[in-house]
Amino acid sequence: MALTNTAVRHAKPCAKDYTLPDYNGLALFWHFRFSWADKQPRISLGIYPEINLGDARALRDVARALVARGIDPRVHRQLERNARRLATENA
Repeated sequence: MALTNTAVRHAKPCAKDYTLPDYNGLALFWHFRFSWADKQPRISLGIYPEINLGDARALRDVARALVARGIDPRVHRQLERNARRLATENA
């Protein structure tokens, strides 16, 4: 069952971390799990409330599209960060 904004707002912290799953690999800590090289790594998409449910789903969709094209979203993110850093250093 998909998460709702109400369920996210009312989620309580516990002594042990737990997961509230959304769908298509997204979970409350805004981690996206995907299959890569016979493993199931995950990538963080941000934290709530800085990233709301709709934004997290959009970021998940982008990451899913990268995986579908054969691109590791973790590597893609690192390359984007490096490109931005170089652009600001050379400006």
